[in-house]
Amino acid sequence: MRAIALALRQRNLRLLLAAGLISLTGDWILRTGLAYAVYALTGDTLASALTVVASFVPQILLGSPAGVFVDRWDLRRTMVVTNLLLAVGLLPLLAVHDRSQLWIVYGVTVWQGCVQQFFEPAAQSLLPRLVPDRQLVTANALNGQNADLSRLLGAALGGVAAAAGGITLVALLDAASFLCGAQLMAAIRVPSAPPPPTAARPPLPKDWLAGLRLTLRHPVLRGVLAFLLVTSVGEGIMSTLFAPFVRSVLHAGASAYGVIGAAQAVGGLAGGLCAAALGERLRGLPALAISAVAFGLTGLAIFLYPTLTTALWPAVTLMVVAGVPGAFVLTSAMTLLQQHSTDSHRGRVFGALGTVQGAAVVTGTVAAGLLAGPLGIVPVLAVQGAGYVAAGLLVVLVAGRRPTTIPS
Repeated sequence: MRAIALALRQRNLRLLLAAGLISLTGDWILRTGLAYAVYALTGDTLASALTVVASFVPQILLGSPAGVFVDRWDLRRTMVVTNLLLAVGLLPLLAVHDRSQLWIVYGVTVWQGCVQQFFEPAAQSLLPRLVPDRQLVTANALNGQNADLSRLLGAALGGVAAAAGGITLVALLDAASFLCGAQLMAAIRVPSAPPPPTAARPPLPKDWLAGLRLTLRHPVLRGVLAFLLVTSVGEGIMSTLFAPFVRSVLHAGASAYGVIGAAQAVGGLAGGLCAAALGERLRGLPALAISAVAFGLTGLAIFLYPTLTTALWPAVTLMVVAGVPGAFVLTSAMTLLQQHSTDSHRGRVFGALGTVQGAAVVTGTVAAGLLAGPLGIVPVLAVQGAGYVAAGLLVVLVAGRRPTTIPS
């Protein structure tokens, strides 16, 4: 735990983690509460599905180009302004009271998705500038824990808020989280960076293509992007079919579904603490490969054990277990991307990551919807576990050559 204590001595890191936790909790309140409220207004699962699709369209179309702007702008200011824009962008939801106004929900969802494409690369680009390199693994692990903790808090609060106050209360809570996050981010003091080159920057399209070429030529960055492409398809499959798996394969209800989801978050919190404690002793590529294979094998066990029994306790237990290597996967992947990119190109690296992940998740979602009927829920879900095993081996092959840092 010494590595965690040393990292948390950094005031800037504490501010970033606190801002992230509050904002992500608000995101989960909106995501959960909006899905519940839209279904309550319409009684139509298609309307809920369109809300999810609307959130991914900006990620696919805007994620990579947004990275060019992030590399040109001040990172802290970008994060503050995007949080303010996200808060203001939620206000139209206050006018939604019946299904005839559902177009407002879709419009707000697209707006939020567009603005988020500038925030995420900025946040990932800023983190390596706030802590020494030896503390980067610990900082990423702690940052990853925000995702699990905010999911536990936000998903529960979102359901309660939607039931108590509908879309209005959900929107106000999320807007408040963005305002709090912006205030905390404004207090961060970013160490001065080397002066930018004196030469004029190339036009935006040329700069964007140059960043993509450099990313794809670098063996480690190319390997991690290929890894996330494969595994994000699996995440799309999982998000689509896990509820049907619990209902139709395990023959359990909504409460069991919630317990199983919370179990993975608990395992993720435990895994994140382990990764943070290991700190710089956690070696990038080997850690990513081993944890991915372990996560995939655990996933296969979850999906295949119902061939022996439909008891619920193995699913809960295995989900806790899966959360541990899952946290190591996230920490290792983010650290590798940060360590093998420079300040001048890091926004474009994470912008490309956003586009790859968004397209892959949508592909997995669509494939799951089309294939689960003819092939069955379990065989399609097994692709997710097998994908992680294959991706763990793939990243070693693709990124195995001696890495070089992207030139400035």
